Amino acid sequence: MIKKIITSLIVLFVLTGCMQTFTHDNIRYYENILCLPEDKEAIQIYRNEEIDISNIPKCSDFQVIEDEYEGVWSTLFVRPLAWLLINIGGQVGSYGLGIILVTLLLRILMIPVTARTAQQSENMKEAKPELEELEKKYKDNKDRDDLMKKGQEQMLIYKKYNIKPLAGCLFALFQIPLFFAFFQAINRVPVLFEENFLGIFVLRNSPFEAIRAGEIHYLIFVVLIIVTTHYSFKLNQASPNVGDQAIQMQKIMKVMIVFISFISFTLSVGIGLYWIFNSAFTILQNVIIMKKRARKELKNA
Repeated sequence: MIKKIITSLIVLFVLTGCMQTFTHDNIRYYENILCLPEDKEAIQIYRNEEIDISNIPKCSDFQVIEDEYEGVWSTLFVRPLAWLLINIGGQVGSYGLGIILVTLLLRILMIPVTARTAQQSENMKEAKPELEELEKKYKDNKDRDDLMKKGQEQMLIYKKYNIKPLAGCLFALFQIPLFFAFFQAINRVPVLFEENFLGIFVLRNSPFEAIRAGEIHYLIFVVLIIVTTHYSFKLNQASPNVGDQAIQMQKIMKVMIVFISFISFTLSVGIGLYWIFNSAFTILQNVIIMKKRARKELKNA
């Protein structure tokens, strides 16, 4: 199962295209940028690398529809998202705040999908005792007829608690491509990296680069990514698995959290802002649904 998930992520990353990079003074720059840097030094760096940026528009003139077609992925996901980040960041006077606002805006638009996933998680908690009893009942039965009976009884439990197994996967179908779209949109718009967020965090820097330079305060991003990821995973368990399957899913979650903890050191502050507020929104939404259910149970008691 773990291999399948990792393989799927790699395939998706390949399908969404790659970004050419180069390094100058230990800072990574992206070749296939969508608009010009505003910093004169950065423009000179591109020229020194003999990268043709003469036909690239200023970020203030950036349009969603490109002159040269880059493919479905860029046209439908990356460019519209980059346009939102540039314009909202420009309106509020902070591209860091713009990243946060765009993240929250997209999550609000996705509430019909994410609320269903969160509700499935709560329904699963109610059904779990009966599903565990069902597992115990058929634990040692390998007969085909018994397995069919088990499946029928399981479907009755799902119907009783309004559980729709596929509904729990809907959010993941949107979430993973959205992360890669954010990753590319932020990295391919130089102006988003030319700002100090809150005056102390450079949006282009990763915690690893900053800590290596003695800026220990960047550790706060690593901590926030790990904490929000852990609790968003914990509160959003909508998988209809019990017994050995549940144990396997728990292992997968732990592996994913360890993996995310590792890569959090390499993510730029800009991407970190997206990840933190995206996870925080998931936590808040699940807490609200849990409180609504608790009030409903008290009312019916």
